[in-house]
Amino acid sequence: MSDAASSSGTSSPPPPVTSASPTATSFFAISAAPSVVGRSAHPAADMETAPGSEPGWLPAKLMGTIPPQDQKWISSALWKNQRLRTDLKLWYDPPEPALIYHQAPTPERFFTHRLLLWMPYHLWKVRLSCPVCGKQLTGYGAHKRARHVLDVDRYYLMITETLWCSSAGCKTSYISSSKTILDQLDLAHRMEFRLILTRRYACDMRVIRFLRERTLGNSPSRLVRQVRENHSEEWLKRVCRYLGACSDFVAQPSLLPVKFPDPPEPVAIPSHRWMLAVYGRDILSRLDHIKASITSTFGNILKMDSTKKITKKLSGFAKGTALWLTSVSNEVGQILISVLTAQEGPALDTMAADLIRRYSNAGVAPPQLLYVDCECCREGTGQSKLKQRFGGWPDLVVKLDIYHFMRRLASGCTKDAHPLYPIFMSRLSSCIFEWDSGDVALLRQAKREQLKRERVPGITEKLVDQQITKEELALHCRRRTRGEHQTIIMIEQLLNELMGVKGRDYLGVPLLDQERMQHIWQIQKKHVKCIQDEPGVLLYTVTGTTTKEGIVLPNYRCARGSTSLESFHLHLNRFIPGTSANSLNFQLYLLEGLNRWNQDREAASLAVRPPPLLSYSGDLVHCVNNLSVKVLGRKLVPSFQPPAVYTGELIGIDYLYRQTGRALQDVQPDSEETEQMLEDVGTEEELEDEGFEDSSLDPTAGLLDPSPATTSSAVIPTPSSLQTTAGPSASYIATDALEQQLVANEHTTAPSGPTEVPTSLASASPYISIVPASLATTPTTSPTPSGLPTMTPAAPQQQLAVDERCIPGMDRVDSLAEYLVGLRNETGQTLNSQQASTIIALWQNLLPYDQQRVAYSARHQSRLTTGRFRCSKKTPEFTPGVESMTRCVLGSTGSPAQWPDCCRLVECIFVKLCDIHKSPKKQGKYALTRWTLILRDYSKIRQLVLGNGTVMQSSTLQLFDVNQTTLIQWHNKRLKRQESNILLQGVNLPASIPVAPVPLPPVQVRPTAAPPQPGPQHQYHLPQSTAGQAVVKRKSAALAQQTHSLQSVCPRLPAQRQLFPQQASRPTSAPLPAVSSPSPASDPLVYVFLTPPVNAPKQIAPAGPLSSPPPARRPYSRKVDKNKCSLCQQPRNKESGHSQYYGYIYCPQNAGIPLDQWMEDMRKKRADKK
Repeated sequence: MSDAASSSGTSSPPPPVTSASPTATSFFAISAAPSVVGRSAHPAADMETAPGSEPGWLPAKLMGTIPPQDQKWISSALWKNQRLRTDLKLWYDPPEPALIYHQAPTPERFFTHRLLLWMPYHLWKVRLSCPVCGKQLTGYGAHKRARHVLDVDRYYLMITETLWCSSAGCKTSYISSSKTILDQLDLAHRMEFRLILTRRYACDMRVIRFLRERTLGNSPSRLVRQVRENHSEEWLKRVCRYLGACSDFVAQPSLLPVKFPDPPEPVAIPSHRWMLAVYGRDILSRLDHIKASITSTFGNILKMDSTKKITKKLSGFAKGTALWLTSVSNEVGQILISVLTAQEGPALDTMAADLIRRYSNAGVAPPQLLYVDCECCREGTGQSKLKQRFGGWPDLVVKLDIYHFMRRLASGCTKDAHPLYPIFMSRLSSCIFEWDSGDVALLRQAKREQLKRERVPGITEKLVDQQITKEELALHCRRRTRGEHQTIIMIEQLLNELMGVKGRDYLGVPLLDQERMQHIWQIQKKHVKCIQDEPGVLLYTVTGTTTKEGIVLPNYRCARGSTSLESFHLHLNRFIPGTSANSLNFQLYLLEGLNRWNQDREAASLAVRPPPLLSYSGDLVHCVNNLSVKVLGRKLVPSFQPPAVYTGELIGIDYLYRQTGRALQDVQPDSEETEQMLEDVGTEEELEDEGFEDSSLDPTAGLLDPSPATTSSAVIPTPSSLQTTAGPSASYIATDALEQQLVANEHTTAPSGPTEVPTSLASASPYISIVPASLATTPTTSPTPSGLPTMTPAAPQQQLAVDERCIPGMDRVDSLAEYLVGLRNETGQTLNSQQASTIIALWQNLLPYDQQRVAYSARHQSRLTTGRFRCSKKTPEFTPGVESMTRCVLGSTGSPAQWPDCCRLVECIFVKLCDIHKSPKKQGKYALTRWTLILRDYSKIRQLVLGNGTVMQSSTLQLFDVNQTTLIQWHNKRLKRQESNILLQGVNLPASIPVAPVPLPPVQVRPTAAPPQPGPQHQYHLPQSTAGQAVVKRKSAALAQQTHSLQSVCPRLPAQRQLFPQQASRPTSAPLPAVSSPSPASDPLVYVFLTPPVNAPKQIAPAGPLSSPPPARRPYSRKVDKNKCSLCQQPRNKESGHSQYYGYIYCPQNAGIPLDQWMEDMRKKRADKK
């Protein structure tokens, strides 16, 4: 047991120590005094001792637990005349080092610690009762042990007090930091004790709070490293200040050398295992609130699913006993229940019965839908086993999750690496769903405006659909199921279309195994009715809006299916830190994770901004609301709703032990078994930092048409990036108008000599459009090249070539790319004027879409989706991607490589180079790969263009860097895309974005506040404040009354001295004595005795009202003649053989030993306690 637990002995506590032992005092003196020679032999004292107290006095046992550098100032701050001061406070800050040292500095002032004085009886005069007899506890001085508390950057000290029950039959002592005492304090004073005690160490709550949030990278090992770094830097900072002061002192002139003591060694940081043990104690203190919050969750649409991943972390005697973890969630993602079972099926009967009882007792309407992955229906008449399990809800409709239905059909495919497999899954989703026409129209309009802003010519409906991603569809558009009959027809058409020769790849491998797929479809056809949407149940909720290109798009959250529950199971595995946990730690981590998950999901389901306060401590928030209502008349945290009473349902490990006959519910926080299980954590480090990321991707929103999208994600260029430097690109014309007014001139003069235009350029000359010289932005100082082609009418728009995305102008890009590829064999490093003029002319002939600057895709990611840690180092504060750019610049000498498909011109150049270099080339003893040859030619072309100032100033031609990795990735993706397009030729498939003919049902609106919990509320343990109500020992009332009366009746009169008093009549009874005066020469002094005037007696009134006399004591009337022994019922006196020793009674009939031996034993026990 830790010393936080109360001692249950029946003997009185040892008396407070009155003096320190010589050993402790000498140790303190030796360790604190520096070794100095000469004038510095007497260093300055660090703390002045209060008058009347011994310097550095501390109780002997307490001194051994306080660091030497803190003993002197703590002694002066807490004790005076070897007694505790009356003006104590909660926190004490140590004295700071002197600004300037005139004597040799010592390390004491530089390495002192803060002090927490936890003495609620002395500080707040709270009334504390003995839990055994109910009598009031009284203070018995400071406890003999000071605790070292781990904080974020340093340790601090804590001194507690001993409380004593003086009742004759009890005589028990308690420590103020024990749970027995802390539970009697009201929450306002209880929260001042912000630490958790263990056997050896103590930890501040500010450290443990870092472990509560199970986010990415938040492991106990990371926390230990961070705390160790904080402590190390704080210790080094203090060492630096101390050594700096010593260095300044040494620099002063001195006769003799000075020696300084070494600084104290830094204190070690506990291990990550200890951190987990403290974290378990923190959860254990909030267990009642956590269980009540979980069983207070309800929902209208439920989802049930099971997983095996988390059961592998269960260790100890429970290892291998759990096979499944089954969870039930609602439409917003909150978890109603999560249990561990040895099997599925009948093992969940108790869980289902408890859920039904929860709804019934709370008076909540039963749920309408339940999404599962199996047992949705059965053949013939009758109900399924799952429907019978939830028989208490007769109107509950069981639905099959659509993603699981699709996965069942996908098992009929030969392999998922087949080129047509993504298309099959996408069209299977189209056979089941259809999208809302209004939502799709808004999204298409936004994408069309985006393409117009990017100056994409020839925008078609297919091009717009290719730019829509499945994430955007799932977020901004609603969908519904087509109906049972239509779904069966469309799925059968899809299977028949791909089951023949149309479903084979280049090797003749079919996509679908005909025999297996026919068997699967015959079995799964009956489940088509189980995946249909239930009429009258609203599945979509508006969660916000997004503005794209000036068009407001709604954001939806769908409650269909059990995908969100499967996503939760991915996060659930990281609720358990480390690689393994015993049953108690597993249960605590699971409950804490469920509680925080539910509160986060509830906050996200409200249509209000998250409050500035974030706390998962229900008792603290509830106490603040109660006090604010009493004082301010309103709740400071109105969003908090207290949970309902815990229903007693078994959660997690409790449910597993119910099946094996073992109970884990009654866990005593102070028991030895609980202490050992909390400290029994896994010794292996986790291979991956635990945490979770919330993914909103819907797997049923399949892939759309395999569009020839670029390898790098498309990025909308800024308006400044759309401006070019020559020709009509300087003034932008709308794309639609540009397509109708393309003015081109014929190329009549071809360049001669080594810069001759290729044959393909001559054949494409009718389509070349050259900007007039009057519109060119070339500087006037440079003359126009003589070989520039003349202007001829161009071909109409219908004759313009398009690329694979149906964007026109590809023929003009091909002409410029072919001319640039022809320059790869140039022996020089520069271009002549004729070649530069030809390049400028061909570039000016491009459409504005191809003339604009290349908009490079962002290479950074705000949230990593793959990798070991899956999170960035820190969230960028200003411009995203700055760290990525810094690492790229500092880590290499060149610019980051791009993919060729960032620009149509560069992609066309690489296509031609790939056609030229189709195989490796042997050079001497070595062979150059085709990729090396391609990159060498491209680098030659790039250097020629970049080295010519005329080309760079007269155009926005950008030939970016490409390396072998990006080249191979682009090439492979291009080949797969072309292969897929060839295989899909002649295949009749459903539309990629099917639109419903009629509008979908209305959507729900998020509530602005959480509904109140039905049923009785959970009662928090909130004791009333008893500050100032403790009965403190006082002096005798009679003595106080007597002292007060003397001070009141006989006030002290000030003495008056009269040098020349006036003459007054003197009574005859008091004659004036005369003294003969000596001669002036002998003595000048004259002694005269005067009698003061006697006036009439006057009554002196007291300064204040007199105190009432003390009440008379009630006379004691003895009811029995002699006291009787409670054991033998005989008179307790010497005649009967009874005796006592310091309150302990000796009974001859029950002691079993002689009186002398009993007295000797009692004396030894008393001596040992001293």
